Amino acid sequence: MEKTEDKKMSLTEHLIELRKRLVRSFIVLGIGFGFCYYYKEWIFDIITKPLTQALPKNSYLIYTGLTEAFFVYMKLSFFASLIITSPFIIYQIWKFISPGLLHQEKKYVVPFVLSSTVLFISGVLFGYFIALPPAFEFFVSFNNKYLQAMIAFSDYLSLFVTFLLGFGLSFEMPVFIFFLAKLGIVNAKMLSKQRRYAILIIFIVAAILTPSPDALSQILMAIPLMFLYEVSIFVAKFAAKKNEDTKNNGE
Repeated sequence: MEKTEDKKMSLTEHLIELRKRLVRSFIVLGIGFGFCYYYKEWIFDIITKPLTQALPKNSYLIYTGLTEAFFVYMKLSFFASLIITSPFIIYQIWKFISPGLLHQEKKYVVPFVLSSTVLFISGVLFGYFIALPPAFEFFVSFNNKYLQAMIAFSDYLSLFVTFLLGFGLSFEMPVFIFFLAKLGIVNAKMLSKQRRYAILIIFIVAAILTPSPDALSQILMAIPLMFLYEVSIFVAKFAAKKNEDTKNNGE
């Protein structure tokens, strides 16, 4: 007898399922937000460390609006909560798309959640420890007796969040390629053949993602992306093999 979860869902059922996953994600995100806001000062120290280490002694971050600091702390807590709750949110994404997958494909839930989380966190940590410090050193190097850096924390946080999320999402390349390969949109041969163009695109993306215009920061960003591209080729081969196995089993 066919299981209910394997039946094709109607549009209404898809919308109900989407609402359920969104509600659960927002509830957990809200709980994480409350926790992070309680420890906002500690999180503040962690997030500002790449910049404060580059600033001259006795330098400070500033805020210029009466309510600016409050809303900046809100954004800070939300971003930290997003990082902490990312495994649960990724799991909810998987649960939403899983009804459209074959029974054999649904067993990938644990590898999908683990690999997506590890890659996202790795991208964020790479940006935090490797890419951003030299970039801030470069920008602060213009500080002299005529020019004094007075950086608004809201500006810094926007830059910090934008680029770390960019790093985190760019590191999801192998997972993205896996699903494209499962859908038959790309394959390992195509990826290998288009490697030179991929490298060019990677350096363009690195130039966009890295806040510093110096070549070193861009190279530091491009190297792991090129490595992930090579990993994606093997992932595409794996996906193709699984597709073939599924067809054979179906026969």
